[in-house]
Amino acid sequence: MHININEAQKKLSLLAQKAVEGEEIIIMEDGKPVAQLVPCEKPPTRLTQLLGAMKDEIQVTEGWDESLEGQELMEFYKDNLG
Repeated sequence: MHININEAQKKLSLLAQKAVEGEEIIIMEDGKPVAQLVPCEKPPTRLTQLLGAMKDEIQVTEGWDESLEGQELMEFYKDNLG
């Protein structure tokens, strides 16, 4: 859609909605294109920024969640035992 700049000022809300819906909006002045109205990309939400942020950066070895026993347990807590 091509629209004169003066008309665009009057219909900005409608034009913005059309741009969000995917319509190409070209603003014209004296018969020449001067601007294009396009939708902003949605910024990622905090959650999507966090999910997968460390993919391939952290490697977890097999058995990482197994409980420690005996000497391993004592070694792990040696600095905290009185």
